[in-house]
Amino acid sequence: MKPESTAMTAITGDAPSLTVDTVAHAVQAAFGLRGDYSPLVSERDQNFMLRSANGSRYVVKVTSRFEKSVATDFQIDALLHLEPARDVLVPQVCQTVSGDASCRISDAHGAYRLRVVTWVDGVPLEALPLAEDTARDLGTALAGLDRAFRGFSHRGERPELLWDLQRAAELRRLLSYIDDAGIKAHVARVIDDFENNVLPEMSELRSQVIHGDPNPGNVLTTDAGMGFIDFGDIVKAPLVFDVAIAASYLRVFGPHPLQFIVPFVTAYHAVTPLTTQEADLLFDLVRARLATTITLLYWRLDVRVQDDPYRQKTLEDESSAARFLGLLDALGREEFRQEISFIQ
Repeated sequence: MKPESTAMTAITGDAPSLTVDTVAHAVQAAFGLRGDYSPLVSERDQNFMLRSANGSRYVVKVTSRFEKSVATDFQIDALLHLEPARDVLVPQVCQTVSGDASCRISDAHGAYRLRVVTWVDGVPLEALPLAEDTARDLGTALAGLDRAFRGFSHRGERPELLWDLQRAAELRRLLSYIDDAGIKAHVARVIDDFENNVLPEMSELRSQVIHGDPNPGNVLTTDAGMGFIDFGDIVKAPLVFDVAIAASYLRVFGPHPLQFIVPFVTAYHAVTPLTTQEADLLFDLVRARLATTITLLYWRLDVRVQDDPYRQKTLEDESSAARFLGLLDALGREEFRQEISFIQ
């Protein structure tokens, strides 16, 4: 993970900071939409919620100038690909008055892509207490989303993303940012296991475009079922990675740490059966995602300013990752595999 990589620059570089008036004028001119704007927290971009006069809501996204154009096209085309899937609830791409999916907007720092998508009205899972029924619904919905992505390909499907689990071994270069010796050693062991157990088999795993970040802030409960938002981390990767990423957020701090992971995996498996090989790697993949969360949290603490909104949100949301990783390691690989022994 080179310091000058696009993946790191996207986070360390300044996000767009256009004025609301500038964005509102551009959206009205290009998309014919007007209304009230409210800022939304984002890791790399500048996002707003737009509420029009008739009550309709939209997400307005000013894309980071560090994101490659082909990666933005990939995200747009992925949502367009999902539109015919009636059982998958995701934002819809809004077209400009001239029929395009985006336009350009500029300020003194440069030019940016400006996009608008529909607002998915629902309650984020992060705002709800975990329950086994919720975990099962998440498994069914995520399997449906991944099934809808099956067969979709794009020339931008391999963007440089720090969160991409395929790059987990590269986290070793960021271990120096972890100032807790115990946590650092713990994360290092997870990276060792990823290199020894996952990397040798990764080329044999089923791969396709996946959401890449089905965390509780990106999953909504709605009247029509569960929906997914924020496709900024979509990537072509092993299918089981989506399962592992979502499972890493189903954290229980008690005698049964897999209380919600098991029903989640069971429901996913019922729609899209996992192979024995995928099930055998799930323990290491869940831990790898937790290690990614921990490492990037410490790194972000160092490289982002104290009052950065995304930095503060991450501190609040992800502080439990190290604790849950400890519980999984205490459980062990064999016990984890035994809990999901229904996957033969």
